[in-house]
Amino acid sequence: MAIGAALTTAVALGLIGPARADAPLPRPVTDADFIAVDPDEAALGQLLFYDPILSGNRNIACSTCHHPRFATSDGLSLGLGEGGEGLGPDRHATGRNRPEQRIPRNATALFNLGAHEFTTLFHDGRIQADPTRPSGIRTPMDEEMVTGFSGILSAQTMFPVLSPDEMAGHYSENDVAKAVRSGRITGDGGAWDRISRRVEDIPAYAEQFRAVYPHVADGAPVRFTDISNAIAAFIALEWRSDSSPFDAALRGEAPLTGAAAEGAALFYGEAGCAACHSGPFLTDHAFHAMAAPQLGPGKAERFERHSRDDGRMRVTGREADRFAFRTPSLRNVAQTGPWGHAGSHDDLGAFVADHAARAEGLQRYARAVVLPDLDETKPDWVVLDDPAQVAAIAAAAGPGTVLDDGRIAALVAFLDTLTDRAAIDGRMGVPARVPSGLPVDQ
Repeated sequence: MAIGAALTTAVALGLIGPARADAPLPRPVTDADFIAVDPDEAALGQLLFYDPILSGNRNIACSTCHHPRFATSDGLSLGLGEGGEGLGPDRHATGRNRPEQRIPRNATALFNLGAHEFTTLFHDGRIQADPTRPSGIRTPMDEEMVTGFSGILSAQTMFPVLSPDEMAGHYSENDVAKAVRSGRITGDGGAWDRISRRVEDIPAYAEQFRAVYPHVADGAPVRFTDISNAIAAFIALEWRSDSSPFDAALRGEAPLTGAAAEGAALFYGEAGCAACHSGPFLTDHAFHAMAAPQLGPGKAERFERHSRDDGRMRVTGREADRFAFRTPSLRNVAQTGPWGHAGSHDDLGAFVADHAARAEGLQRYARAVVLPDLDETKPDWVVLDDPAQVAAIAAAAGPGTVLDDGRIAALVAFLDTLTDRAAIDGRMGVPARVPSGLPVDQ
């Protein structure tokens, strides 16, 4: 049965309740949905994205945690940044420079971030477009935020390079880490400036920056915002995703049939998924408490002893936002596991079932994760081993919907139609080498 017919038939037969019967299918994605990209800028960004030169110890690239082999994520529940070796599920702690803790949240996918409607990024939305600010962006840097970023996709790169656990390295290991530790981020000698000088000192990069940016050709130094803007252009071009079977169905080219059509009817009908996963990119860009399991070190400052992640509340300070996280886009979702803001599930069907059930799903959670061994750090299950904390997470979400195995299978079949293999592989691919000469994650 075709997707439109499945929905029409379901409504006619009363299989979709009145509150859900008018849930519209999204419109097809078009070129107008995306920012324009300069191919030369994207080509420069490709090299920078895969080059470890941006990390404090020159051993981690953006691609380490966002690789096309793992659908622009890393295949781990919670990643290992500084102090790790290897790629994807094979990544492990080194013996000589062990990570101080896991990355607190699952590495997000990078699909369609060049679309105009993506004005909020990260699980907690701590970076948002804000035209009232000089920089046009609201970030934790507040009024110290510099201008020059082309948008939030560019500005989001500033976080990993400043994080000791992700790319900067720990406090005394290198010049970037020392600058971060002393609070020197912007200005001459700051962390961003030190990274920029590293890049500009490589002749091949200096030549490309002059070719791409007129202000650099006119004698201005390469700025961190230039590096970020190039990476943003690459991500926007490389991982635009709008050629999946779902897209073909929306464009009237090849309708969905069988279990996938049944799953679409559920998704836009009685299962209620489209209440949050709406629009052409299947996200409302809002924040919801869904009783997602919490594991790992939590989102806490080094001086804080807890292991919980309060989600959006850490940004807004509002109690109502505790345990709420941003609705992710579902493009290529079948390939981006483990799933959940903490990578709590290594099976998509189990995640869909628990996610829909909310509090009941949390209570029955089976702790199926992909976590490299990391001893001598915060234990992973502090929150879920505490009945009071589990109860608080469940209470914030409220009751959900229990779906039987048949409905779960149909929903997963529909989610499979969001897979766009061409977008996952990327348009430019992984470069064989980068100007720094450092190893490339292949």
